[in-house]
Amino acid sequence: MSGFECLQPRVRVAVSWSDRGRLRSFCVISVPYLGAAIVTRKSSPRPLEVVHKLSNNIGFPNAYDSGKLAGEIMPLPHRTSSTSHKMPLSPTARTRRVYWLDEIVQISGQFGLDSSRVSRELKEEIERDGTVALIDHLHLCGTIPEHYGHDSSEEKLYSKYTDALLSAAYGHLGLTSIVLTERADAADVEAVCPNYSLVADAKVFRLSRTAKNQKDFKIEAMHGWKRGKPHAMVVCPIYQLPSRSSQIYQQAIARNVCIFSYSHLSVLLQFSDANGGDEAQRLLLKIFKCTEDMNPTKDAVFYWTALNRAMLDFHPSIRELWNIEKLVTLESITAAKEEALTALAKEREQIMRMSREQAIASLILDRNIDGRERVIRSVADNGLLAIA
Repeated sequence: MSGFECLQPRVRVAVSWSDRGRLRSFCVISVPYLGAAIVTRKSSPRPLEVVHKLSNNIGFPNAYDSGKLAGEIMPLPHRTSSTSHKMPLSPTARTRRVYWLDEIVQISGQFGLDSSRVSRELKEEIERDGTVALIDHLHLCGTIPEHYGHDSSEEKLYSKYTDALLSAAYGHLGLTSIVLTERADAADVEAVCPNYSLVADAKVFRLSRTAKNQKDFKIEAMHGWKRGKPHAMVVCPIYQLPSRSSQIYQQAIARNVCIFSYSHLSVLLQFSDANGGDEAQRLLLKIFKCTEDMNPTKDAVFYWTALNRAMLDFHPSIRELWNIEKLVTLESITAAKEEALTALAKEREQIMRMSREQAIASLILDRNIDGRERVIRSVADNGLLAIA
């Protein structure tokens, strides 16, 4: 086995040659910044030729040169550590996630103050660390932590955190954006720019949540909450969206509500950094128009093919950002699963360590027996029969 470093930057391979001087095996050790490495050789015994490029999809790219080449394409190995937002999931994303999951549970007992605190601290962090912080959040925000109780203050505050994050993302694109905190019958986020305005909602789910139905996405409600604004958007984790057929796509197209993902939004933010807010706003408008021009269908493939193509065809630079984001999404799913499984393992361990008395008390609390008893005891004659 011998090492070979090609002249192309940051591409290293380990090579094994047969006794006759032909390539026998190889492995890519590292290819930072790249979506794939293509290793090729000509039929005659010649030095290994290594080229690097971002592939449009997992498959064989165009030939490296006019000669007859044999080649294989390999996915990008785990990258080296970096905080660049143009890299696959950065270590800082995981660090921020841990910090914010702990920060959100610092409950004061006054939900309004806690919500304002979370929004303020998130804004300060993004101002301090820039786009990288915003994109780090987008990559991992789509999952409600398993250790947050159902319908708990922590879960509700987490929802406010994602609303603030969505508003910050629109602000980064050059829109004026606010989070609506007072009204229950309204979208969570409103945003305006010189040429159009919109309402939006950030959706997050637990990984342990099984079947999600159309009510979870509030498509019909979002249409009603436009209140004169031409556009509406529901932003979701891409891996929690239906991938085959669903009523939500038919509703969204019919009601002119754009279903979007945090992954798509991350690409949009990076495109804005590279090409300016005006271009990003034009792309966002094209995305809305794409949804509005579709014929209603439940077909997920039809919907995402049209929307993805609208983004990819807008500017050549999006292709590179897109390929990197696909890799980040895979890492984000893995990170979310690890986080959720770790939380459940800790919960299982806590239960196993309980004494009999502790287990009984915990079960009574979990079933809310005391609370249900209080409601039952409060039932009394309402006096309606005495009215004459």
